[in-house]
Amino acid sequence: MSNKDLFLSYNLMLGDVKIHNLLQKEIGMRIYVGNLSYEVNEEDLKLAFGAFGQVESATILKDKYSGQSKGFGFVEMASKAEGQSAIDGLNGKELKGRTLKVNEARPRTENRGSRGGYSGGGRGGRGSSRGGRDGGRGRPKGGSRF
Repeated sequence: MSNKDLFLSYNLMLGDVKIHNLLQKEIGMRIYVGNLSYEVNEEDLKLAFGAFGQVESATILKDKYSGQSKGFGFVEMASKAEGQSAIDGLNGKELKGRTLKVNEARPRTENRGSRGGYSGGGRGGRGSSRGGRDGGRGRPKGGSRF
């Protein structure tokens, strides 16, 4: 088998894994849970959603530096019917002093990691072609160049 054949075989297997993962996700439902109190933990979410069916997982997103809850999370239910039942039963209900916002999570996008880093423009200074305070002309407005 040549390197090219190995590469093609690997990509086909990788594609099969992605398709398998997509099919697995279609069976259940991923649910967004927002407006969470900072005191709510993953076990609280499992208990609340467990009243509506089998909870596969419950995750609360946390700040990577402080470890404090970001106030939202995700719950995965075993079936779409159970997930919809949980949405209908918990959206607008109170949990530890906060009114929950519960709905079906939007699908993840492939370019999730591209949001980091500086992506802006227009920060050039004098003489910059990006347009600093002199509009990118290399000299101050009005008056002499000397």
